[in-house]
Amino acid sequence: MRDTFNKMIGRNRYVVFRLFLHLGGGEVAPIMGVLNSAGRDAIDADGDLEVLGEGLVEISQTLLQYDEYWLSAANEGDVFWDEGEAGDYVNELFTDSAQRYLSEPDYSSDGLNQPLSIPVTRNVIVIITVAYEGEIPELETDLSNVQSLKEAFKALINLHYKHKLKAIQVHFSPAQLGDELTSDQLLQYYPELIPL
Repeated sequence: MRDTFNKMIGRNRYVVFRLFLHLGGGEVAPIMGVLNSAGRDAIDADGDLEVLGEGLVEISQTLLQYDEYWLSAANEGDVFWDEGEAGDYVNELFTDSAQRYLSEPDYSSDGLNQPLSIPVTRNVIVIITVAYEGEIPELETDLSNVQSLKEAFKALINLHYKHKLKAIQVHFSPAQLGDELTSDQLLQYYPELIPL
């Protein structure tokens, strides 16, 4: 009822959406390169939404290519009629995502003191948080199956090209080459994940 009233009086609808995706297997390491590259570009762009959106498109396309490695996922979000409240929720989710295990990359290291052999990453968690304007049914549903998840990534890509994104954040774990995310750590730090 409230949604209908707000639409009638012309108020903007803002949605804050967060997606967790767990990929597993010996072939997921290349995803880390795409995530780190997008992270560096985002830092260099100093928060430019167009650059962040291009990074989100690249990440979404890469994740769609690696769908056979998707093991579990979860999503959450909320609808707001006030942009300030939506922004507060984005900040709350950012803080929560950044505090998750091994999700804070160190882009300052030069890599010169890295060992020559590093363990292969077998588990990767990608956390995507966006705020957008409007109504996107593909994102505002349960994403605990592969087909709905594919539709969600396509919707994220379209949001960028339609210029509807208001905020974009991507966290991932492990965030540094050589770190490992064990099955026990997955259960401890990402309890919301549902097997696909």
